[in-house]
Amino acid sequence: MKRLMDGIKANNFVIIGRAGMDFFPDPPGTKTEDGVTFTAALGGSSANIGAGICKLGGKAALVTRVSDDSIGRYCVNQLKHYGVDPRHVTPVGGEYRNSLAVYESRIDDHQTVIYRNGAADFQMNEADVAAVDYRRYGALITAGTVFAAEPSRAATFKAFDLAKDAGLPIIFDVDYRPYSWPSPKVAEEVLSRAAAQCDMIVGNDEEFGFMAGHIDKGLNKARALSADNAGLVVYKMGQGGAITFTEGREIRTGIYPVDALKPTGAGDSFMAGLMTSLAAGHDLKTSILRGSACAAITVSKPGCAPAMPDNAILEQFLADHPGPTDA
Repeated sequence: MKRLMDGIKANNFVIIGRAGMDFFPDPPGTKTEDGVTFTAALGGSSANIGAGICKLGGKAALVTRVSDDSIGRYCVNQLKHYGVDPRHVTPVGGEYRNSLAVYESRIDDHQTVIYRNGAADFQMNEADVAAVDYRRYGALITAGTVFAAEPSRAATFKAFDLAKDAGLPIIFDVDYRPYSWPSPKVAEEVLSRAAAQCDMIVGNDEEFGFMAGHIDKGLNKARALSADNAGLVVYKMGQGGAITFTEGREIRTGIYPVDALKPTGAGDSFMAGLMTSLAAGHDLKTSILRGSACAAITVSKPGCAPAMPDNAILEQFLADHPGPTDA
């Protein structure tokens, strides 16, 4: 646990995973099929986490592949805009393309369409991760989508080995996306293998349930991972808040209710808020609640990376909000 917290306190993260483009119709409330004006923004869980960390004063570098075209260059420019170091973002040619998420800024009948065929980020290979000097960073973060296909899967497991050799703790956002995987069985096996190597695991009740074989077994799976190998496990339950397992303790936290504009971006913003709050010296419960506040802010505005708060916005939200729900 000490190694994990020391790594986080460096507030300098190497993040493995995709950068993509988000596309959503304006104004908020518009259905995609009725859209005339659309806004583009940075997308992809790992890129969003990096953007959120940088907006909150931390440092982050992304390791991935992008398409060698205008969309790939757009993603790199967006990373630079948010302060995410793109030195380990490598273009790949041919027919590989960046992922695209088309979603709506509305809750009722919300629609999201994901384009992931021939995804450029899945072409990240072992040479890409071997080129990283892990000693520059305090901790490694990854999201589960990187394990859905080769060569990205083997490359990420190689990055785990290299990071451990450099003394870095590994932080894993399960981030299970069924459309990326060849089968649920493969996903269950690979994500469980990844989780067993991590110092910190963050996931929702469905994701832990998936790894355990049934949603009713998810809570016990999270508890067991904390006892076996992960010093910190955060079990998220949506409107029900979260249960955090660490060193034999169970910490229950609520959420900050808001009028949500959309359901997307909450998990990425939660991770960014949790990491930077721990790095700033807040205790664990406070840090989890600050992550929850970041998630609430993000779902109340259009976009994901653009909607994530900086420190001034976060502090103002915490000052103005009546407080979290009871755990």
